[in-house]
Amino acid sequence: MVHQYKLNGYNIVLDTCSGAVHVVDEVAYDIIALYKEKSAEEIADIICEKYSDVTREECFECVDAVAALEKTGKLYTPDTYADMAFDFKNRNTVIKAMCLHVAHTCNLNCEYCFASQGKYHGDRALMSFEVGKRALDFLIEHSGTRHNLEVDFFGGEPLMNWDVVKQLVAYAREQEKIHNKNFRFTLTTNGMLIDDEVIEFSNKEMSNVVLSLDGRKEVHDRLRKDYQGRGSYDIILPKFKEFVKRRGDKSYYMRGTFTHANTDFTNDIFHMADMGFTELSMEPVVCAPTDPSALTQEDLPVLFEQYEILAKEMIKRKKEGRPFTFYHYMLDLKHGPCIYKRISGCGSGTEYVAVTPTGDIYPCHQFVGDEKYLLGNIYDGITNTAVQNEFKLCNAYARKECDDCWAKLYCSGGCAANSYHASGKITGIYEYGCELFKKRIECAVMLQIADEI
Repeated sequence: MVHQYKLNGYNIVLDTCSGAVHVVDEVAYDIIALYKEKSAEEIADIICEKYSDVTREECFECVDAVAALEKTGKLYTPDTYADMAFDFKNRNTVIKAMCLHVAHTCNLNCEYCFASQGKYHGDRALMSFEVGKRALDFLIEHSGTRHNLEVDFFGGEPLMNWDVVKQLVAYAREQEKIHNKNFRFTLTTNGMLIDDEVIEFSNKEMSNVVLSLDGRKEVHDRLRKDYQGRGSYDIILPKFKEFVKRRGDKSYYMRGTFTHANTDFTNDIFHMADMGFTELSMEPVVCAPTDPSALTQEDLPVLFEQYEILAKEMIKRKKEGRPFTFYHYMLDLKHGPCIYKRISGCGSGTEYVAVTPTGDIYPCHQFVGDEKYLLGNIYDGITNTAVQNEFKLCNAYARKECDDCWAKLYCSGGCAANSYHASGKITGIYEYGCELFKKRIECAVMLQIADEI
């Protein structure tokens, strides 16, 4: 499948199955669009009528060049992996990553919180060390020969259970030597409880840290408030600055959410960049359509324009010597779409699980609290194998709506939770999210082109 589009002065042709990207002139762009439907003679007629300075011989030369690209697997490359996707269900999977919900409670009362202010539609709870220890044992037991294991300390707000976090890290470090494993820890925090000890420990033990900031003060404070209704921006910003300053070259990123109230979200990204943060992410809110924060169809063209503004500004700032990274524009074009990912999906429920404070296991953090998707627990293991098998097929090939989508091999079917909440099934689609994803991929490809040219 070939996807063609124009952005920032480039005529871009993306061969979706091989991942090859071609930047061409207007004539070649039009010829590629006609190539599969018209003969060389018909193409020459059309092109010569449109471009008075182009000869028929030049048209034929261009058609031959397109044919050569097709022959070498750089244009119109067939998808040879579709048939493998359904046999893939029978593969043996190991768990390599765990979202450890050490706190089902939070010290903020964010209005758009998918986790019901950290409670996940249940009771407030903190994970005990014994439960967390058993969760890490479960991960080791079900990781097979895999050496690197990922654990995200998550909530609610995990710093509300900080002593247990530290104990679990120490326990995991002991088990590394025994079982030949390497734990990579991530901490996701709203920042309210960050202090010198948290910074020092995290910079030593956490491979990555996710810091929640929605951007400009008025935007952030509109929804990210404490239980007294006070905004959290002034409290967390200096803490985040100090955290990042002392983190050195270790990974982190600022993670924000944009809503209907700030569809000009690039200004929030630029604000964070101007504050000295260089690793940035800004996610579209996912909530009920009736929620005042929900994005609307009327917002779509505005958001498309915002993503383009963002990409162009990133090019400009890089030339000026003040670059920043945007999570959704990180794309490896040199090796094409990942074969494994395109047929395995995101891995939720199979290679990645979430564990609650009581030890229940769910496919990922966004399913926690939905009993239909309770997979089992850390003591008895995965008992709901029917649901796990459903997740094994949760990829782009399981979704009829994805058949003709040029971006399916980059999203691998998208987020199962978003699909479920939008359509009622994990193999459905979240159409709004699809449109945003496609625009982000277009911008990401253009960014890499600009970097090469």
